[in-house]
Amino acid sequence: PVLFRDDEDTFKILIATDIHLGYLEKDPVRGNDTFVTLNEILDHAQNNEVDFILLGGDLFHENKPSRKTVHSCLESLRKYCMGDRPVQFEILSDQAVNFHYSKFPWVNYQDENLNISIPIFSIHGNHDDPTGADALCALDILSCAGLLNHFGRSTSVEKIDISPILLRKGRTKIALYGLGAIPDERLYRMFVNKQVTMLRPKEDEDSWFNLFVIHQNRSKHGATNYIPEQFLDDFINLVVWGHEHECKIAPSQNEQQRFYVSQPGSSVVTSLSPGEAVKKHIGLLHVKGKKMKMQKIALETVRTFHMEDIVLADHPDLFNPDNPKVTQAIQAFCMEKVELMLDKAERERLGNPRQPEKPLIRLRVDYTGGFEPFSVHRFSQKYVDRVANPKDIIHFFRHREQKEKDDSDLNFGKLVSRPASEGMTLRVEDLVKQYFQTAEKKVQLSLLTERGMGEAVQEFVDKEEKDAIEELVKFQLEKTQRFLKERRTDAEEEKIDEEVRKFRESRKKNTEEEDEEVREAMTRARAHRSEDTVLVAASSDEELMDTGMKGTGDSDDGLPATLSRGSGRARGRARGARGQNSTARGSSRRGRGSTSQETATSSRTYKPVSVPAKNMSVMDGRPSVCP
Repeated sequence: PVLFRDDEDTFKILIATDIHLGYLEKDPVRGNDTFVTLNEILDHAQNNEVDFILLGGDLFHENKPSRKTVHSCLESLRKYCMGDRPVQFEILSDQAVNFHYSKFPWVNYQDENLNISIPIFSIHGNHDDPTGADALCALDILSCAGLLNHFGRSTSVEKIDISPILLRKGRTKIALYGLGAIPDERLYRMFVNKQVTMLRPKEDEDSWFNLFVIHQNRSKHGATNYIPEQFLDDFINLVVWGHEHECKIAPSQNEQQRFYVSQPGSSVVTSLSPGEAVKKHIGLLHVKGKKMKMQKIALETVRTFHMEDIVLADHPDLFNPDNPKVTQAIQAFCMEKVELMLDKAERERLGNPRQPEKPLIRLRVDYTGGFEPFSVHRFSQKYVDRVANPKDIIHFFRHREQKEKDDSDLNFGKLVSRPASEGMTLRVEDLVKQYFQTAEKKVQLSLLTERGMGEAVQEFVDKEEKDAIEELVKFQLEKTQRFLKERRTDAEEEKIDEEVRKFRESRKKNTEEEDEEVREAMTRARAHRSEDTVLVAASSDEELMDTGMKGTGDSDDGLPATLSRGSGRARGRARGARGQNSTARGSSRRGRGSTSQETATSSRTYKPVSVPAKNMSVMDGRPSVCP
C-alpha cells in the first residue's frame, strides 16, 4: 500500500463484516455487546467523514431478527447515517441493474425524500440471507426504509453475472462488485463450470479500481466447502472477505492472482475459538486512482477474550494419574491459570474504559493419558461475578491416540488445533449424510438421496420451512414413479427395487439436476406456506365479520368490526389521493437509471427518469455508454 494525501480524488471507505446484531441478546451480561459495537463502528465512520460504509455480510445474527434487534439497528442507522453532509461521489452504472430486485432501484442518497449523509452498501451473509416465499431478508427491510443499499444478490442456480456498481469521485473510479452468501459447494461447482462471470466496464476498463466483497468460506472445510482465491478474476485489485471471523484486515497479496485480500473478521466473539481471540479491528480504506491504503482501527467496545491450552501429559512432574488427589491438583492448577488470565484482562481494561467490565475466559484442558475431569459446574460457580461466560470457562477434551505414517513423534498441534466441539461448524446436511453413510443397511435411503434430504432438513431447521422435507419426498417420489412408468417395469418387487436403485444412482451423479429438484421442492414448500397464510387470513376475516354482525347495542364498542376496518381503508385512500397531487416529486432530478416503478399498494407513481448521458449499463459482459 502506498501513502498519499487525501483530497477531492480520494475515496474514504469504512470496511466491516460480521457484526452479528442480536447475538445473545437475551444474555443479561452480553446482550447489548453487538449494539454498542455497531454504534462505535458508525461513530468512527462519522468522525472520519467517510464517503460510504461497506459491509461484508452477516449484519444480523439471525435470519429473522427480533423486534429489539431491528429497532436498535434502525435507531443507530438513523442517528449516524442521516444528515445534511453532502455525498461527494456519483453513480455511473445503471442502478436498475444494480438493485433490480428492489422496489426502489436506486441508491438511497439520491432519493430526494431522504437525507442521507453516509450511504451504506452491504451484501447479505449466510446468517441473514433471503428466504421464504418472497425471498426476503432483514437487509431488504433496511433497504426499503432507505437506510441501506443491499446489493450482490443472485437468485439463479445456473449462471451468475456480477454487475458492478460504478462509482466516481473526482478522477478516481471504483467498480464495486458484490456477491452475497451462496452455499459453498454450489458456488464452487459454478466456478469450476465457468458459470460465474464478473462483468467489466467497456470504457477505460484499466482505469477502474476493482473492489470485490464476498461472504464465503476462505479456509478449507472440505473438498468443495470453500472458495479458493485462485477462482477469482485476476483483474480485481482488492477482495474484502467476509464470513471468516479471525481479523486479518491488513491486505495480503495472492501470489498467483496478484490481487490483495483483506479479511476484517467479526466485531463480536461468537465462538470461543482461537481465531476469535485475535484483537478486533475495522478498516478505513483510502483509494486514489489505482492506489490504496488500509488503515486499521481497533475496536474499543469489544469484550476482551483470553484463551489458553493446557496439556496435562506435558507436566509429569505436577500430575500423576495414579495419584488419588490428582484431580484436586489439576483443579488448583486451572484456577491459577484462570486468575492469571483475569489479571491480564484487568490490566487491558484499565487502559480502555470503554471496554466491558467482565471478560471472556476460555481454558482448554487436554486430559489424555488416564486423567479424569473435575466438575466444570462447581468450578464455574467461583467466577460467576467475574467473567461473562462462567459456564464455558473450562473445556475438557481428549485427542485420539494415533501414530504418524512415518512413526515419528506425534505432532500435538495438528491433533488439537481444532477440537470437535469448537472452531469447526457442524452443518445439518453433513450430519444427515454422515448418519446415512454409517447407518445399518435396513435404514439406508433407497429412494431419496442423502444430498437432497440434507438440504431439505437444513431448510427445515435454519429457515423454518416446515413443509420442506414433505415436499422433497413427494417430488422425488413422483419423479421416480414417472421413471418406472416410462420404463414399463414389471410388477416384480426385485425388478422395481433394481430400477429404483439405478435411477437413484444416476441422480446422485447429476448434481445440477439434483440441485434443481431441491430448488423445485423448496419452491413448492414456500408456495404451500403462502397458501396456508392466505387461508388463515381469510378465516380470520370471516371470524371478524361474524363477530361484527353479532355485535349489538348503542355504544361505539358495539360497532361491527368490518365497519371500523372499512373506514380505515377509506382514510388510507384519502391520504393516497393527496399524495397524487404532488406528482412532480415522483420524478427526481438525480440519475437513477431507466426505471418506472408502480406499486399496487400505493397510489403514488414514480415516473420514468431520464438517464444522464454519462450513465453506463453493463451488457453481455461489456458495459457500453448509454446514448
